[in-house]
Amino acid sequence: MLAVINNQLLKILRCPQDHSALSQAAEELVERTNRGIAAEQVVNLAGQMVTTTIDGGLVRASGDLMYLVVDGIPVMLPDEAIALSQLDENSGT
Repeated sequence: MLAVINNQLLKILRCPQDHSALSQAAEELVERTNRGIAAEQVVNLAGQMVTTTIDGGLVRASGDLMYLVVDGIPVMLPDEAIALSQLDENSGT
């Protein structure tokens, strides 16, 4: 089930790196990310393999980075975010 972030919270949250606005990740993107996680093809910005499936994500304004939502809680640590370009590189995911 896709986690839905409260609109008021979404208005307040900002990317901790560039302070841009965040938007809720589309269900298709969350599903694609989870397929990549299951296939052990997704790493975070710290270079560590992401092993926990997500139930949502917050994408920064530039569209290149997603902060994961796990158990309904946004993980806003820069090192835990994932570069969305890796999902395009692994088009089988």
